[in-house]
Amino acid sequence: MAASSEICRLRVGTSGYSYTEWMEAGFYPPGTRTGGMLPYYAGIFSITELNYTWYQMPKPEPIERMRRLVGPEFFFAAKLTRTMTHEIDPDDWAGQVTRYRDGIAPLVQAGQLAAILIQLPPSFDRSPKNRRYLAALLDKLDGLPLAVEFRHKSWAVDRVFDELSRRGVTLAAVDGPKLPGLFPPLDVVTNPQFFYIRFHGRNAGGWRTGNMQKQFDYDYTEAELKEWINPRIAGMARQADTGLIFFNNHVRGQAANNAQMMMRLLREAGLS
Repeated sequence: MAASSEICRLRVGTSGYSYTEWMEAGFYPPGTRTGGMLPYYAGIFSITELNYTWYQMPKPEPIERMRRLVGPEFFFAAKLTRTMTHEIDPDDWAGQVTRYRDGIAPLVQAGQLAAILIQLPPSFDRSPKNRRYLAALLDKLDGLPLAVEFRHKSWAVDRVFDELSRRGVTLAAVDGPKLPGLFPPLDVVTNPQFFYIRFHGRNAGGWRTGNMQKQFDYDYTEAELKEWINPRIAGMARQADTGLIFFNNHVRGQAANNAQMMMRLLREAGLS
């Protein structure tokens, strides 16, 4: 376990990077092609969270091509595909895990996989059936760096945190709107290897619509980010070797702007 925040490596990035609207927002230079976005992004950030792996099963060839666009010091977090979290086939999910492992193998082999994010839906409450499924899923994914993001508040109990700690699995911390039933913003560290934070934005009205363009339309202020830096991130950094921080408020390039703001504030706070 890290003894102090001075030896905790903090990596800040965004959830996804391939957004054409980020050109209009001024993040990518005009005329940037899709294939040129990741190299440009990697010149600013040291990590990204792959969104597309939630929508479709990753395959090793495209993952390897993507990896070759960046240097060996750049890292990836990857979402687990929705067929294992949101659209679960009770007869095939284990086979899905095998295919997923094969797909991300290039990142594992290159040592550039920072984490696998298991993002669970708000409907995934802490029922006996869901507890059994999550335990089996974690067993199948054993050996990979895992983070679990709960959306239902019923999982916010010490017994869950203790079990994640026993397994060496990270509890993903979330910043989002204050809505009934949603998992609260906690700074509990369950894995001394790394902690994981996702900033979704606090657009309560947009969140209720379910429309992603409205749901994640939010621009954090410095004051809101400083609330996380001290004491939360500072405290988490004393308990883990690495910290992974992602901004998911992707609308109009707000995630990229807020991630850069966070990097600056962390430096000013002496944490980076």
